[in-house]
Amino acid sequence: MSEAEDKPSFGWTDEELLAQPLVYREDLFAGKVVLVSGGGSGLGKAIAYAFARLGATLVLCGRNPDRLANAKSHIEALGMRCDTHQMTIRDPDSVNEMMKKVFEDHGNLDVLVNNAGGQFPLPALDITPKGWNAVVDTNLNGTWYMMQAAAQQWKDRETSGSIVNIVADIWRGLPDMAHTCAARAGVVYLSKTVAVEWAPLNIRVNCVAPGCCETEAFSLYPADAAVRYEVSNPMLHSGDAMDIAEAVIYISAPSGKFVNGEVLTVDGGQQMWGDVWPYHKPEWTKVDTK
Repeated sequence: MSEAEDKPSFGWTDEELLAQPLVYREDLFAGKVVLVSGGGSGLGKAIAYAFARLGATLVLCGRNPDRLANAKSHIEALGMRCDTHQMTIRDPDSVNEMMKKVFEDHGNLDVLVNNAGGQFPLPALDITPKGWNAVVDTNLNGTWYMMQAAAQQWKDRETSGSIVNIVADIWRGLPDMAHTCAARAGVVYLSKTVAVEWAPLNIRVNCVAPGCCETEAFSLYPADAAVRYEVSNPMLHSGDAMDIAEAVIYISAPSGKFVNGEVLTVDGGQQMWGDVWPYHKPEWTKVDTK
């Protein structure tokens, strides 16, 4: 068997994901339009499915056309509309073009979920300038292009909107993930800043910071990383995609109407306990306290 075939599978299938119970009213987002970047896989797909199950019209963007087509087919099987845009959020012109089309096609956008991102585990000294720039350009710059493009449309049309940025559990640093830690921290404080600037426009801006939540992306990390993730928090198990999806719903729904400039951390207490080394745990960290 190949190395890829040896790796365990993680996360739920589409059918399993769609079968997960939701705590919200089924028509909560009826008549609303929600755009999810990176909505074809992982947390983004879980978030998109949750909104669709609650009555929203979905717009998904991402780079992989097959993943977008798969998510679209499952959302439409629920009887909901789903538009897709194959693109990269690294290109501000593509972002602006897509955002204009979303507003033209649907009349408005109610919720923007900036989930698209990417990173790879590597010790900081081994990160090349190309690798650093790729992560920062997607996770920070791409998120900003999406935020600004949506806010400009809302301002010009004098309509309100909500932005939820998916970041990371960065509060004690992320060893082996210096590039994404820097980018996500930038998104957090960018969000807090424009949450104030854009409040007079009736635009709310918040973040959700997942801890170790199992999705198919777990297979991209070393085989023993998933085991370490399970003890990264005092609950001694990983979270799942629906933990994040329902957190995003809470902030986006009327339940979050007075939440602005906030970061909702969903991590089982990881920020207060445990450690995460997604690439490898160095020998020097294994201190014998006996």
